[in-house]
Amino acid sequence: MIALTEGLKGLKEREGNKMSITVQDVIDALTLPGGNPEGSVDELLSGDCRSEVTGIVACFMPTLSVLDKAAELGANLIVAHEGLFFSHHKANVFEDSEVFQEKKRRIDASGVAIYRCHDYWHRCIPDGITEGLVQTLGWGSYIRERHPSATIVEIPPAAVREIASNVKECLGVSFLRAMGDPEMVCRRIGVFAGYRGGGQTVIPLFEKEGLDLVLYGEGPEWETPEYIRDSLYMGRPRALIVLGHGESEEPGMSALADRLRGIFPSVPVRYLKEDSLFRIL
Repeated sequence: MIALTEGLKGLKEREGNKMSITVQDVIDALTLPGGNPEGSVDELLSGDCRSEVTGIVACFMPTLSVLDKAAELGANLIVAHEGLFFSHHKANVFEDSEVFQEKKRRIDASGVAIYRCHDYWHRCIPDGITEGLVQTLGWGSYIRERHPSATIVEIPPAAVREIASNVKECLGVSFLRAMGDPEMVCRRIGVFAGYRGGGQTVIPLFEKEGLDLVLYGEGPEWETPEYIRDSLYMGRPRALIVLGHGESEEPGMSALADRLRGIFPSVPVRYLKEDSLFRIL
C-alpha cells in the first residue's frame, strides 16, 4: 500500500522536466511501488501507452457517453474505475453480444486510450474511493477509525431522515433506500464504498464498533439487510442506507481527478459523472 502523499513530489518534479506526457507516464503514476499485485484488474484496456496525452478524463464507468464526451473535450485518455465490458474480471465474457461488439468498434475507431484504475486507488492509504466519499459527505473531521473495508465516523447526533437528506444533497442523488426508524438518532456510522455491503464485511463491524447506521454502495440483499430486519424485530435499533455502487464510488474518482491535476499540471484533467442508473417509477 502507499500513502496518498507518498511520491507525489517526485512525480511532479519528474513530469515538470518532460516536454510531453505519455499514457505510460500516467499509468506509472497510478501504479503501486513494485508493480500491481498478482491478479490486479488495473490495465490499459485500449490505446497505445506511447501516445502523447492531450487530455485526461476520469470517470467511474467507461460508458459510451463518457467516450463521446471525452472526444468532445479533446481528451485521448480515459481513467476509469470499472471495466469496459460488464464484468469485473473477464473482459471478453460477453464478446458475442451485439452491445459488446459495437462498443468495441467505437472504442477502436476513436483511438482513445482507456486505463482501468481500480486496485491502485483502493490500496492507497487511506483508500482513495472511500476517502472521496467520506470527504464529499462532509465527515472528514469526524473520522474515528479506518478499516480495510470501511471508515468509521462519529458525527453530532442526527436522525436517519436528516442524515439521508444530507447524503442526497452532497451526492446529488434523488433517492436512497433505507431500513430502520427514520427518526432514530445516530452518531456512529460505518461508510462502505462500492460492493462491500455483504454480511461478512458489514455485520462484524456493526457488532464490534457499536454502529448505529451503515451506508454502503451495494451488497447481497439476503445478507446485511436481513440482519437488520431481524435486529429490528428483536428491538435492537439499527439503520441502513443503500447508496448504489456508482453513487458511492463517483466521489472517489473525482478525488482521483484532483490527484492527477496535481501530478500533471500541464495536462487538462476533467472528471465526468454519469447519471444514476435507476429511477423511481
